Amino acid sequence: MVWIEYGLQSAHNSTLKLINRGHARDCFEKAVYMTRDYGIDTIAHVIIGLPKEDREMIIETADYLSGLPIQGVKIHLLYVVEGTALAEMYKKGEVRCLEMDEYVRLVVDFLEHLRADIVIHRLTGDPPRAELIAPKWALRKAEVLNMIQQELIKRDTWQGKHISLKII
Repeated sequence: MVWIEYGLQSAHNSTLKLINRGHARDCFEKAVYMTRDYGIDTIAHVIIGLPKEDREMIIETADYLSGLPIQGVKIHLLYVVEGTALAEMYKKGEVRCLEMDEYVRLVVDFLEHLRADIVIHRLTGDPPRAELIAPKWALRKAEVLNMIQQELIKRDTWQGKHISLKII
């Protein structure tokens, strides 16, 4: 099985510019369609908790991905590691990280708006322990995964609950 992974991170060009991503949404979209034309499955990477992104923007990213011919998604949390521009912004108080319960709620919101046939390859990132500045809870992966499962049960919800798009 061959997959190609593309780092979208956000469907919002304002966010992509802010985080110095080096591409706009249309570049991602073009790559996805070109990959589909070659018959190769695609995984999109997204980050929950990016600076200046709110719940609606996160849902818009899920909606956007649901309208594309992708087969997988890897969801990452925004975390801060030493030696990065983000670390400097964090230390100056210009960026904040989500609390675990905020992240869990936003992931479930995202999942509700993501096509049910898209395979979830990851629900949280794996920060390097020795370099992690924040959030420290990011190291408790099993707990985060359990909380996501409990939130799905609590809400009586599932992936794709709030969409009615067809696969393109």
